[in-house]
Amino acid sequence: MGLAKNSNTNKLKWVPKTLLCVSGSTFLVVTSTLSAAFAVDEYNPKDTEVWTPTPKEVKPYPFPSDAIVLFDGNNLDQWHGHKGPADWDVHNGITTIKPGATGIATKEKFCDMQLHIEWRTPEKDPERSGQRQGNSGIYIQGKYELQVLDSYQNPTYVNGQAGSIYKQSIPLVNASLPPMQWQTYDVIYKAPRFSDSGELLEKANITVLHNGIVVQNNVEIQGRTQHKGPPYYEAHGCESIYIQNKNIKVSYRNIWARHL
Repeated sequence: MGLAKNSNTNKLKWVPKTLLCVSGSTFLVVTSTLSAAFAVDEYNPKDTEVWTPTPKEVKPYPFPSDAIVLFDGNNLDQWHGHKGPADWDVHNGITTIKPGATGIATKEKFCDMQLHIEWRTPEKDPERSGQRQGNSGIYIQGKYELQVLDSYQNPTYVNGQAGSIYKQSIPLVNASLPPMQWQTYDVIYKAPRFSDSGELLEKANITVLHNGIVVQNNVEIQGRTQHKGPPYYEAHGCESIYIQNKNIKVSYRNIWARHL
């Protein structure tokens, strides 16, 4: 294609141009054409303006105004334990795992969602290392674990460190802070899809930012988290968020989620 001047309008326009391509001893004549996108004079700017539906207004601070606040520092009323009320310590706006108690799960159930959660591992124990140092876990839909671990200068298997989808997806980078510093996970999650008969149609998908850094980028989850053996899928609907209790005093605060 080339530029030529239109004698009637004195404007430049695109015209076809013949190219001669040479490949070894072969000569190929190609006449190229341009997309209609270049014919901008034929359009009015209003032709591509969309005015409805109007996105609803959401106030962003201190958390999105359409968020479900799961823990604001006051109580664990939005959670339950395995067989009764959530029984973790709540003090100064923080909830801390109570050794001997069960894990906790949200009363609200989620499918596609945005999740924000802040966590802190305890002071390093010189008698502990690897998976025994600052271990917990956030189970999306109660089944797919986003690992919580002290991964600051604490080597372990890389598909089990902080920011991993446990035993499945290694984080892109290690964005961990030292123990006793607050860390954040921001999660965009798309739930798996199943047919009416329970057949898997589409795997779950997750993006995770750890301390503002992408560590899981549009990753396909391979199935339910397994400590032993390969992951697998079984049909389910919307489910709770579950936080694991490994009898290590990991703390959490400022937890909210949005249905997507």
